[in-house]
Amino acid sequence: MAWMTPEAPTKAELSACIQCGLCLPHCPTFRLTGMESASPRGRLMVMSAVAKGNGEVNDVFDDLMSFCLQCRACEVVCPSLVPFGRAMEGARIEIAAQLPSPIRRLRQLITGRLIGNVRAMRLATRIARFVQRTVPARFLPRQVRMSIGGLRPLPKRPASTIGSTYAPVAPAGSGVAAVLAGCVMDPWFGEVHIATIEVLRRAGYRVVLPDGQTCCGALAAHDGDAHGTRRLAKQNVKAFVSADLIVTDAAGCGAHLKEYGNWAGDAGEIFASNVQDVTEVVAAAIEDGRLPRLEVPRGKAAMQDPCHLRHAQRIMAQPRAIVSAAGYEPVEIDDVGMCCGAAGMYSVLQPAASAELGRKKADQVRASGSTVVASANPGCEIQLRGYLGGAYRVAHPVELYWEALQAADMDAVGWSLADEGTR
Repeated sequence: MAWMTPEAPTKAELSACIQCGLCLPHCPTFRLTGMESASPRGRLMVMSAVAKGNGEVNDVFDDLMSFCLQCRACEVVCPSLVPFGRAMEGARIEIAAQLPSPIRRLRQLITGRLIGNVRAMRLATRIARFVQRTVPARFLPRQVRMSIGGLRPLPKRPASTIGSTYAPVAPAGSGVAAVLAGCVMDPWFGEVHIATIEVLRRAGYRVVLPDGQTCCGALAAHDGDAHGTRRLAKQNVKAFVSADLIVTDAAGCGAHLKEYGNWAGDAGEIFASNVQDVTEVVAAAIEDGRLPRLEVPRGKAAMQDPCHLRHAQRIMAQPRAIVSAAGYEPVEIDDVGMCCGAAGMYSVLQPAASAELGRKKADQVRASGSTVVASANPGCEIQLRGYLGGAYRVAHPVELYWEALQAADMDAVGWSLADEGTR
């Protein structure tokens, strides 16, 4: 049986590949295995065979497609501009449609429904916090141990920022920034949200987190849940309908939001055109003087590029500009931006490959000589912290900048009090 869903990879997408092989050295799974079937070119050839009726969607096809991290490093170097990420999402939708299973339905319930539900995430946070604080690591399965070890300390009573509004700090005039709360960002990475909101306020924005918003849908899309992805996209389009600037502080979310045209039609295209990663917004505000460059040197910061920031959104300079403006010296650790192995649910579904990539990325950080790592995606942060251990700090670039701003404020107050005391 060939394709049976409208989201399947198209003839134009598959025929765009010219089999040149430039993608091979940039593909993490090809570099791990050396196997053609674990490369973008090989996967596209298998998809083409199925599309022509010379292959079928079976367990082998599922294994080949599921081994892909969807890091999209291949897209950056492809001379034919093959939309590999879109084709891979289509292939996984076909797998979900043709190979239904109880496990896949459970995953789709989690990624398409529960993860976008505030109450469900609050309960999940409490359970994870209990495990984090009370269960000895030796009693946990290895991958659960790495994930729990990579989390920040979880709050006892996780609160949602959805529905909140924050006035700009003078000088105002930058407009309104509507922020995506996200699914795990809200309860698990509250410090990043605080940094995002406060830095945007300093840049003159009125910050709102619209009611009615939900999970971006990236995890559902990557797992082949077309219905869940479309439902989440339409809900967010409706919630942000009046927003001219939509800001996200999670790289994976931003990459998916910028492709909402694939999931919510014309309204999704309009939504996508208004999306910016927070590093884009903050770097622009630093460049035009709305936010200051801080001169106090704070040492080195290893720059880890999340795949969906570097490869999908082509954002590299902005995080470095922010880290530099915070007083850190950005240190490069990987010229090609190889994936860290987190990749959404990949660390759970493909633990061996994820672990090998996680160890390699941790070794790159250690070789940099820095104990501070700047990373703009929650999954990458969890993966890095899990493999680096407690001697290293992993933080969002905007979080580092906000801390530097606060320190500068305290220094200014100190100087002011000292001057007052000499009068």
